[in-house]
Amino acid sequence: MLSRTADHLFWMARYMERAENTARMLNVSYETSLLPQSADMAETGWRGLLSISELTPAFHAKYKQVNARNVMEFMVRDETNFSSIWCCLRAARENARAVRGSLTTEVWETQNQTWLEFNRLLKQGAFEQDPADFFEWVKFRSHLSRGVTVGTMLMDEALHFLRIGTFLERADNTARLIDVKFHALTAGKDFFGPAAANGNGGAQPQEVDFYHWSAVLRSVSGFEIYRKVYRNVIRPEKVAELLVLRPDMPRSLAACMNEVQANLRLVANQQSAETERRAGRLCADLQFARIDEILSTGLHAYLTQFLDRVNDLGAGIGRDFLVPVAA
Repeated sequence: MLSRTADHLFWMARYMERAENTARMLNVSYETSLLPQSADMAETGWRGLLSISELTPAFHAKYKQVNARNVMEFMVRDETNFSSIWCCLRAARENARAVRGSLTTEVWETQNQTWLEFNRLLKQGAFEQDPADFFEWVKFRSHLSRGVTVGTMLMDEALHFLRIGTFLERADNTARLIDVKFHALTAGKDFFGPAAANGNGGAQPQEVDFYHWSAVLRSVSGFEIYRKVYRNVIRPEKVAELLVLRPDMPRSLAACMNEVQANLRLVANQQSAETERRAGRLCADLQFARIDEILSTGLHAYLTQFLDRVNDLGAGIGRDFLVPVAA
């Protein structure tokens, strides 16, 4: 496969996954903001969302106040924010158009229709009328795109590069989400003890913690999975274990890296041995890690290192398979 074709497929999948991840985080932040809480606590939640995507400086260059309206506007349809849903869906569609011949008709039409329908919904005011329903629509279109891809495309290199892009992006986003949310929800608390929060608008600390941890799980479609696996109250260390180490949790770090490694093996070439080795090493570290060891040495440090390794892996994939980045 030509490296330029592989590059477009890889980034088409990454941008579509990024749009879904952004919609997931916005939806959870929006629903969490409706809970009884102080203004400072609500603002902290929206600041955390910007921090996850490393967009705080870009946001403050355009907006003076951090609130639900400004953050959602910035993250949904700001054309200068390359991580906004608008920019991600446009980029996914443009990458798909560039490799139209490598995609099935169903895959191309799904991408194209998503972009056209998204703009139509924005013009009709669907986002302002019901943000939660609007974010669910974005998630559904991403699910549809992924399903059509797997269900209609030949299982060759084109599909493998799409899968690599999807799961590398998902791993990056899940790690950022865990890092920021755990820092915000456990700040000033005994990690394994009961929550001690003030200024929550009259709600009991345990109730506030339950809803916030539930929101974290729902942002990765993990609430029902958590109940099925652990069958007990939501505890931070169990949430961390589910989202980091469980290979059967579709959006966990372990599951994502297993998919990346498996698809890398299928597209291997003469110069990709080192990239494959690094992917395999990362998978092995996740496979044999224990959550108590990770927490004892520091979850933030672990996730920071993980993100560095994922970025390094992405650079390796670009070097070995994709179009070289101009210096």
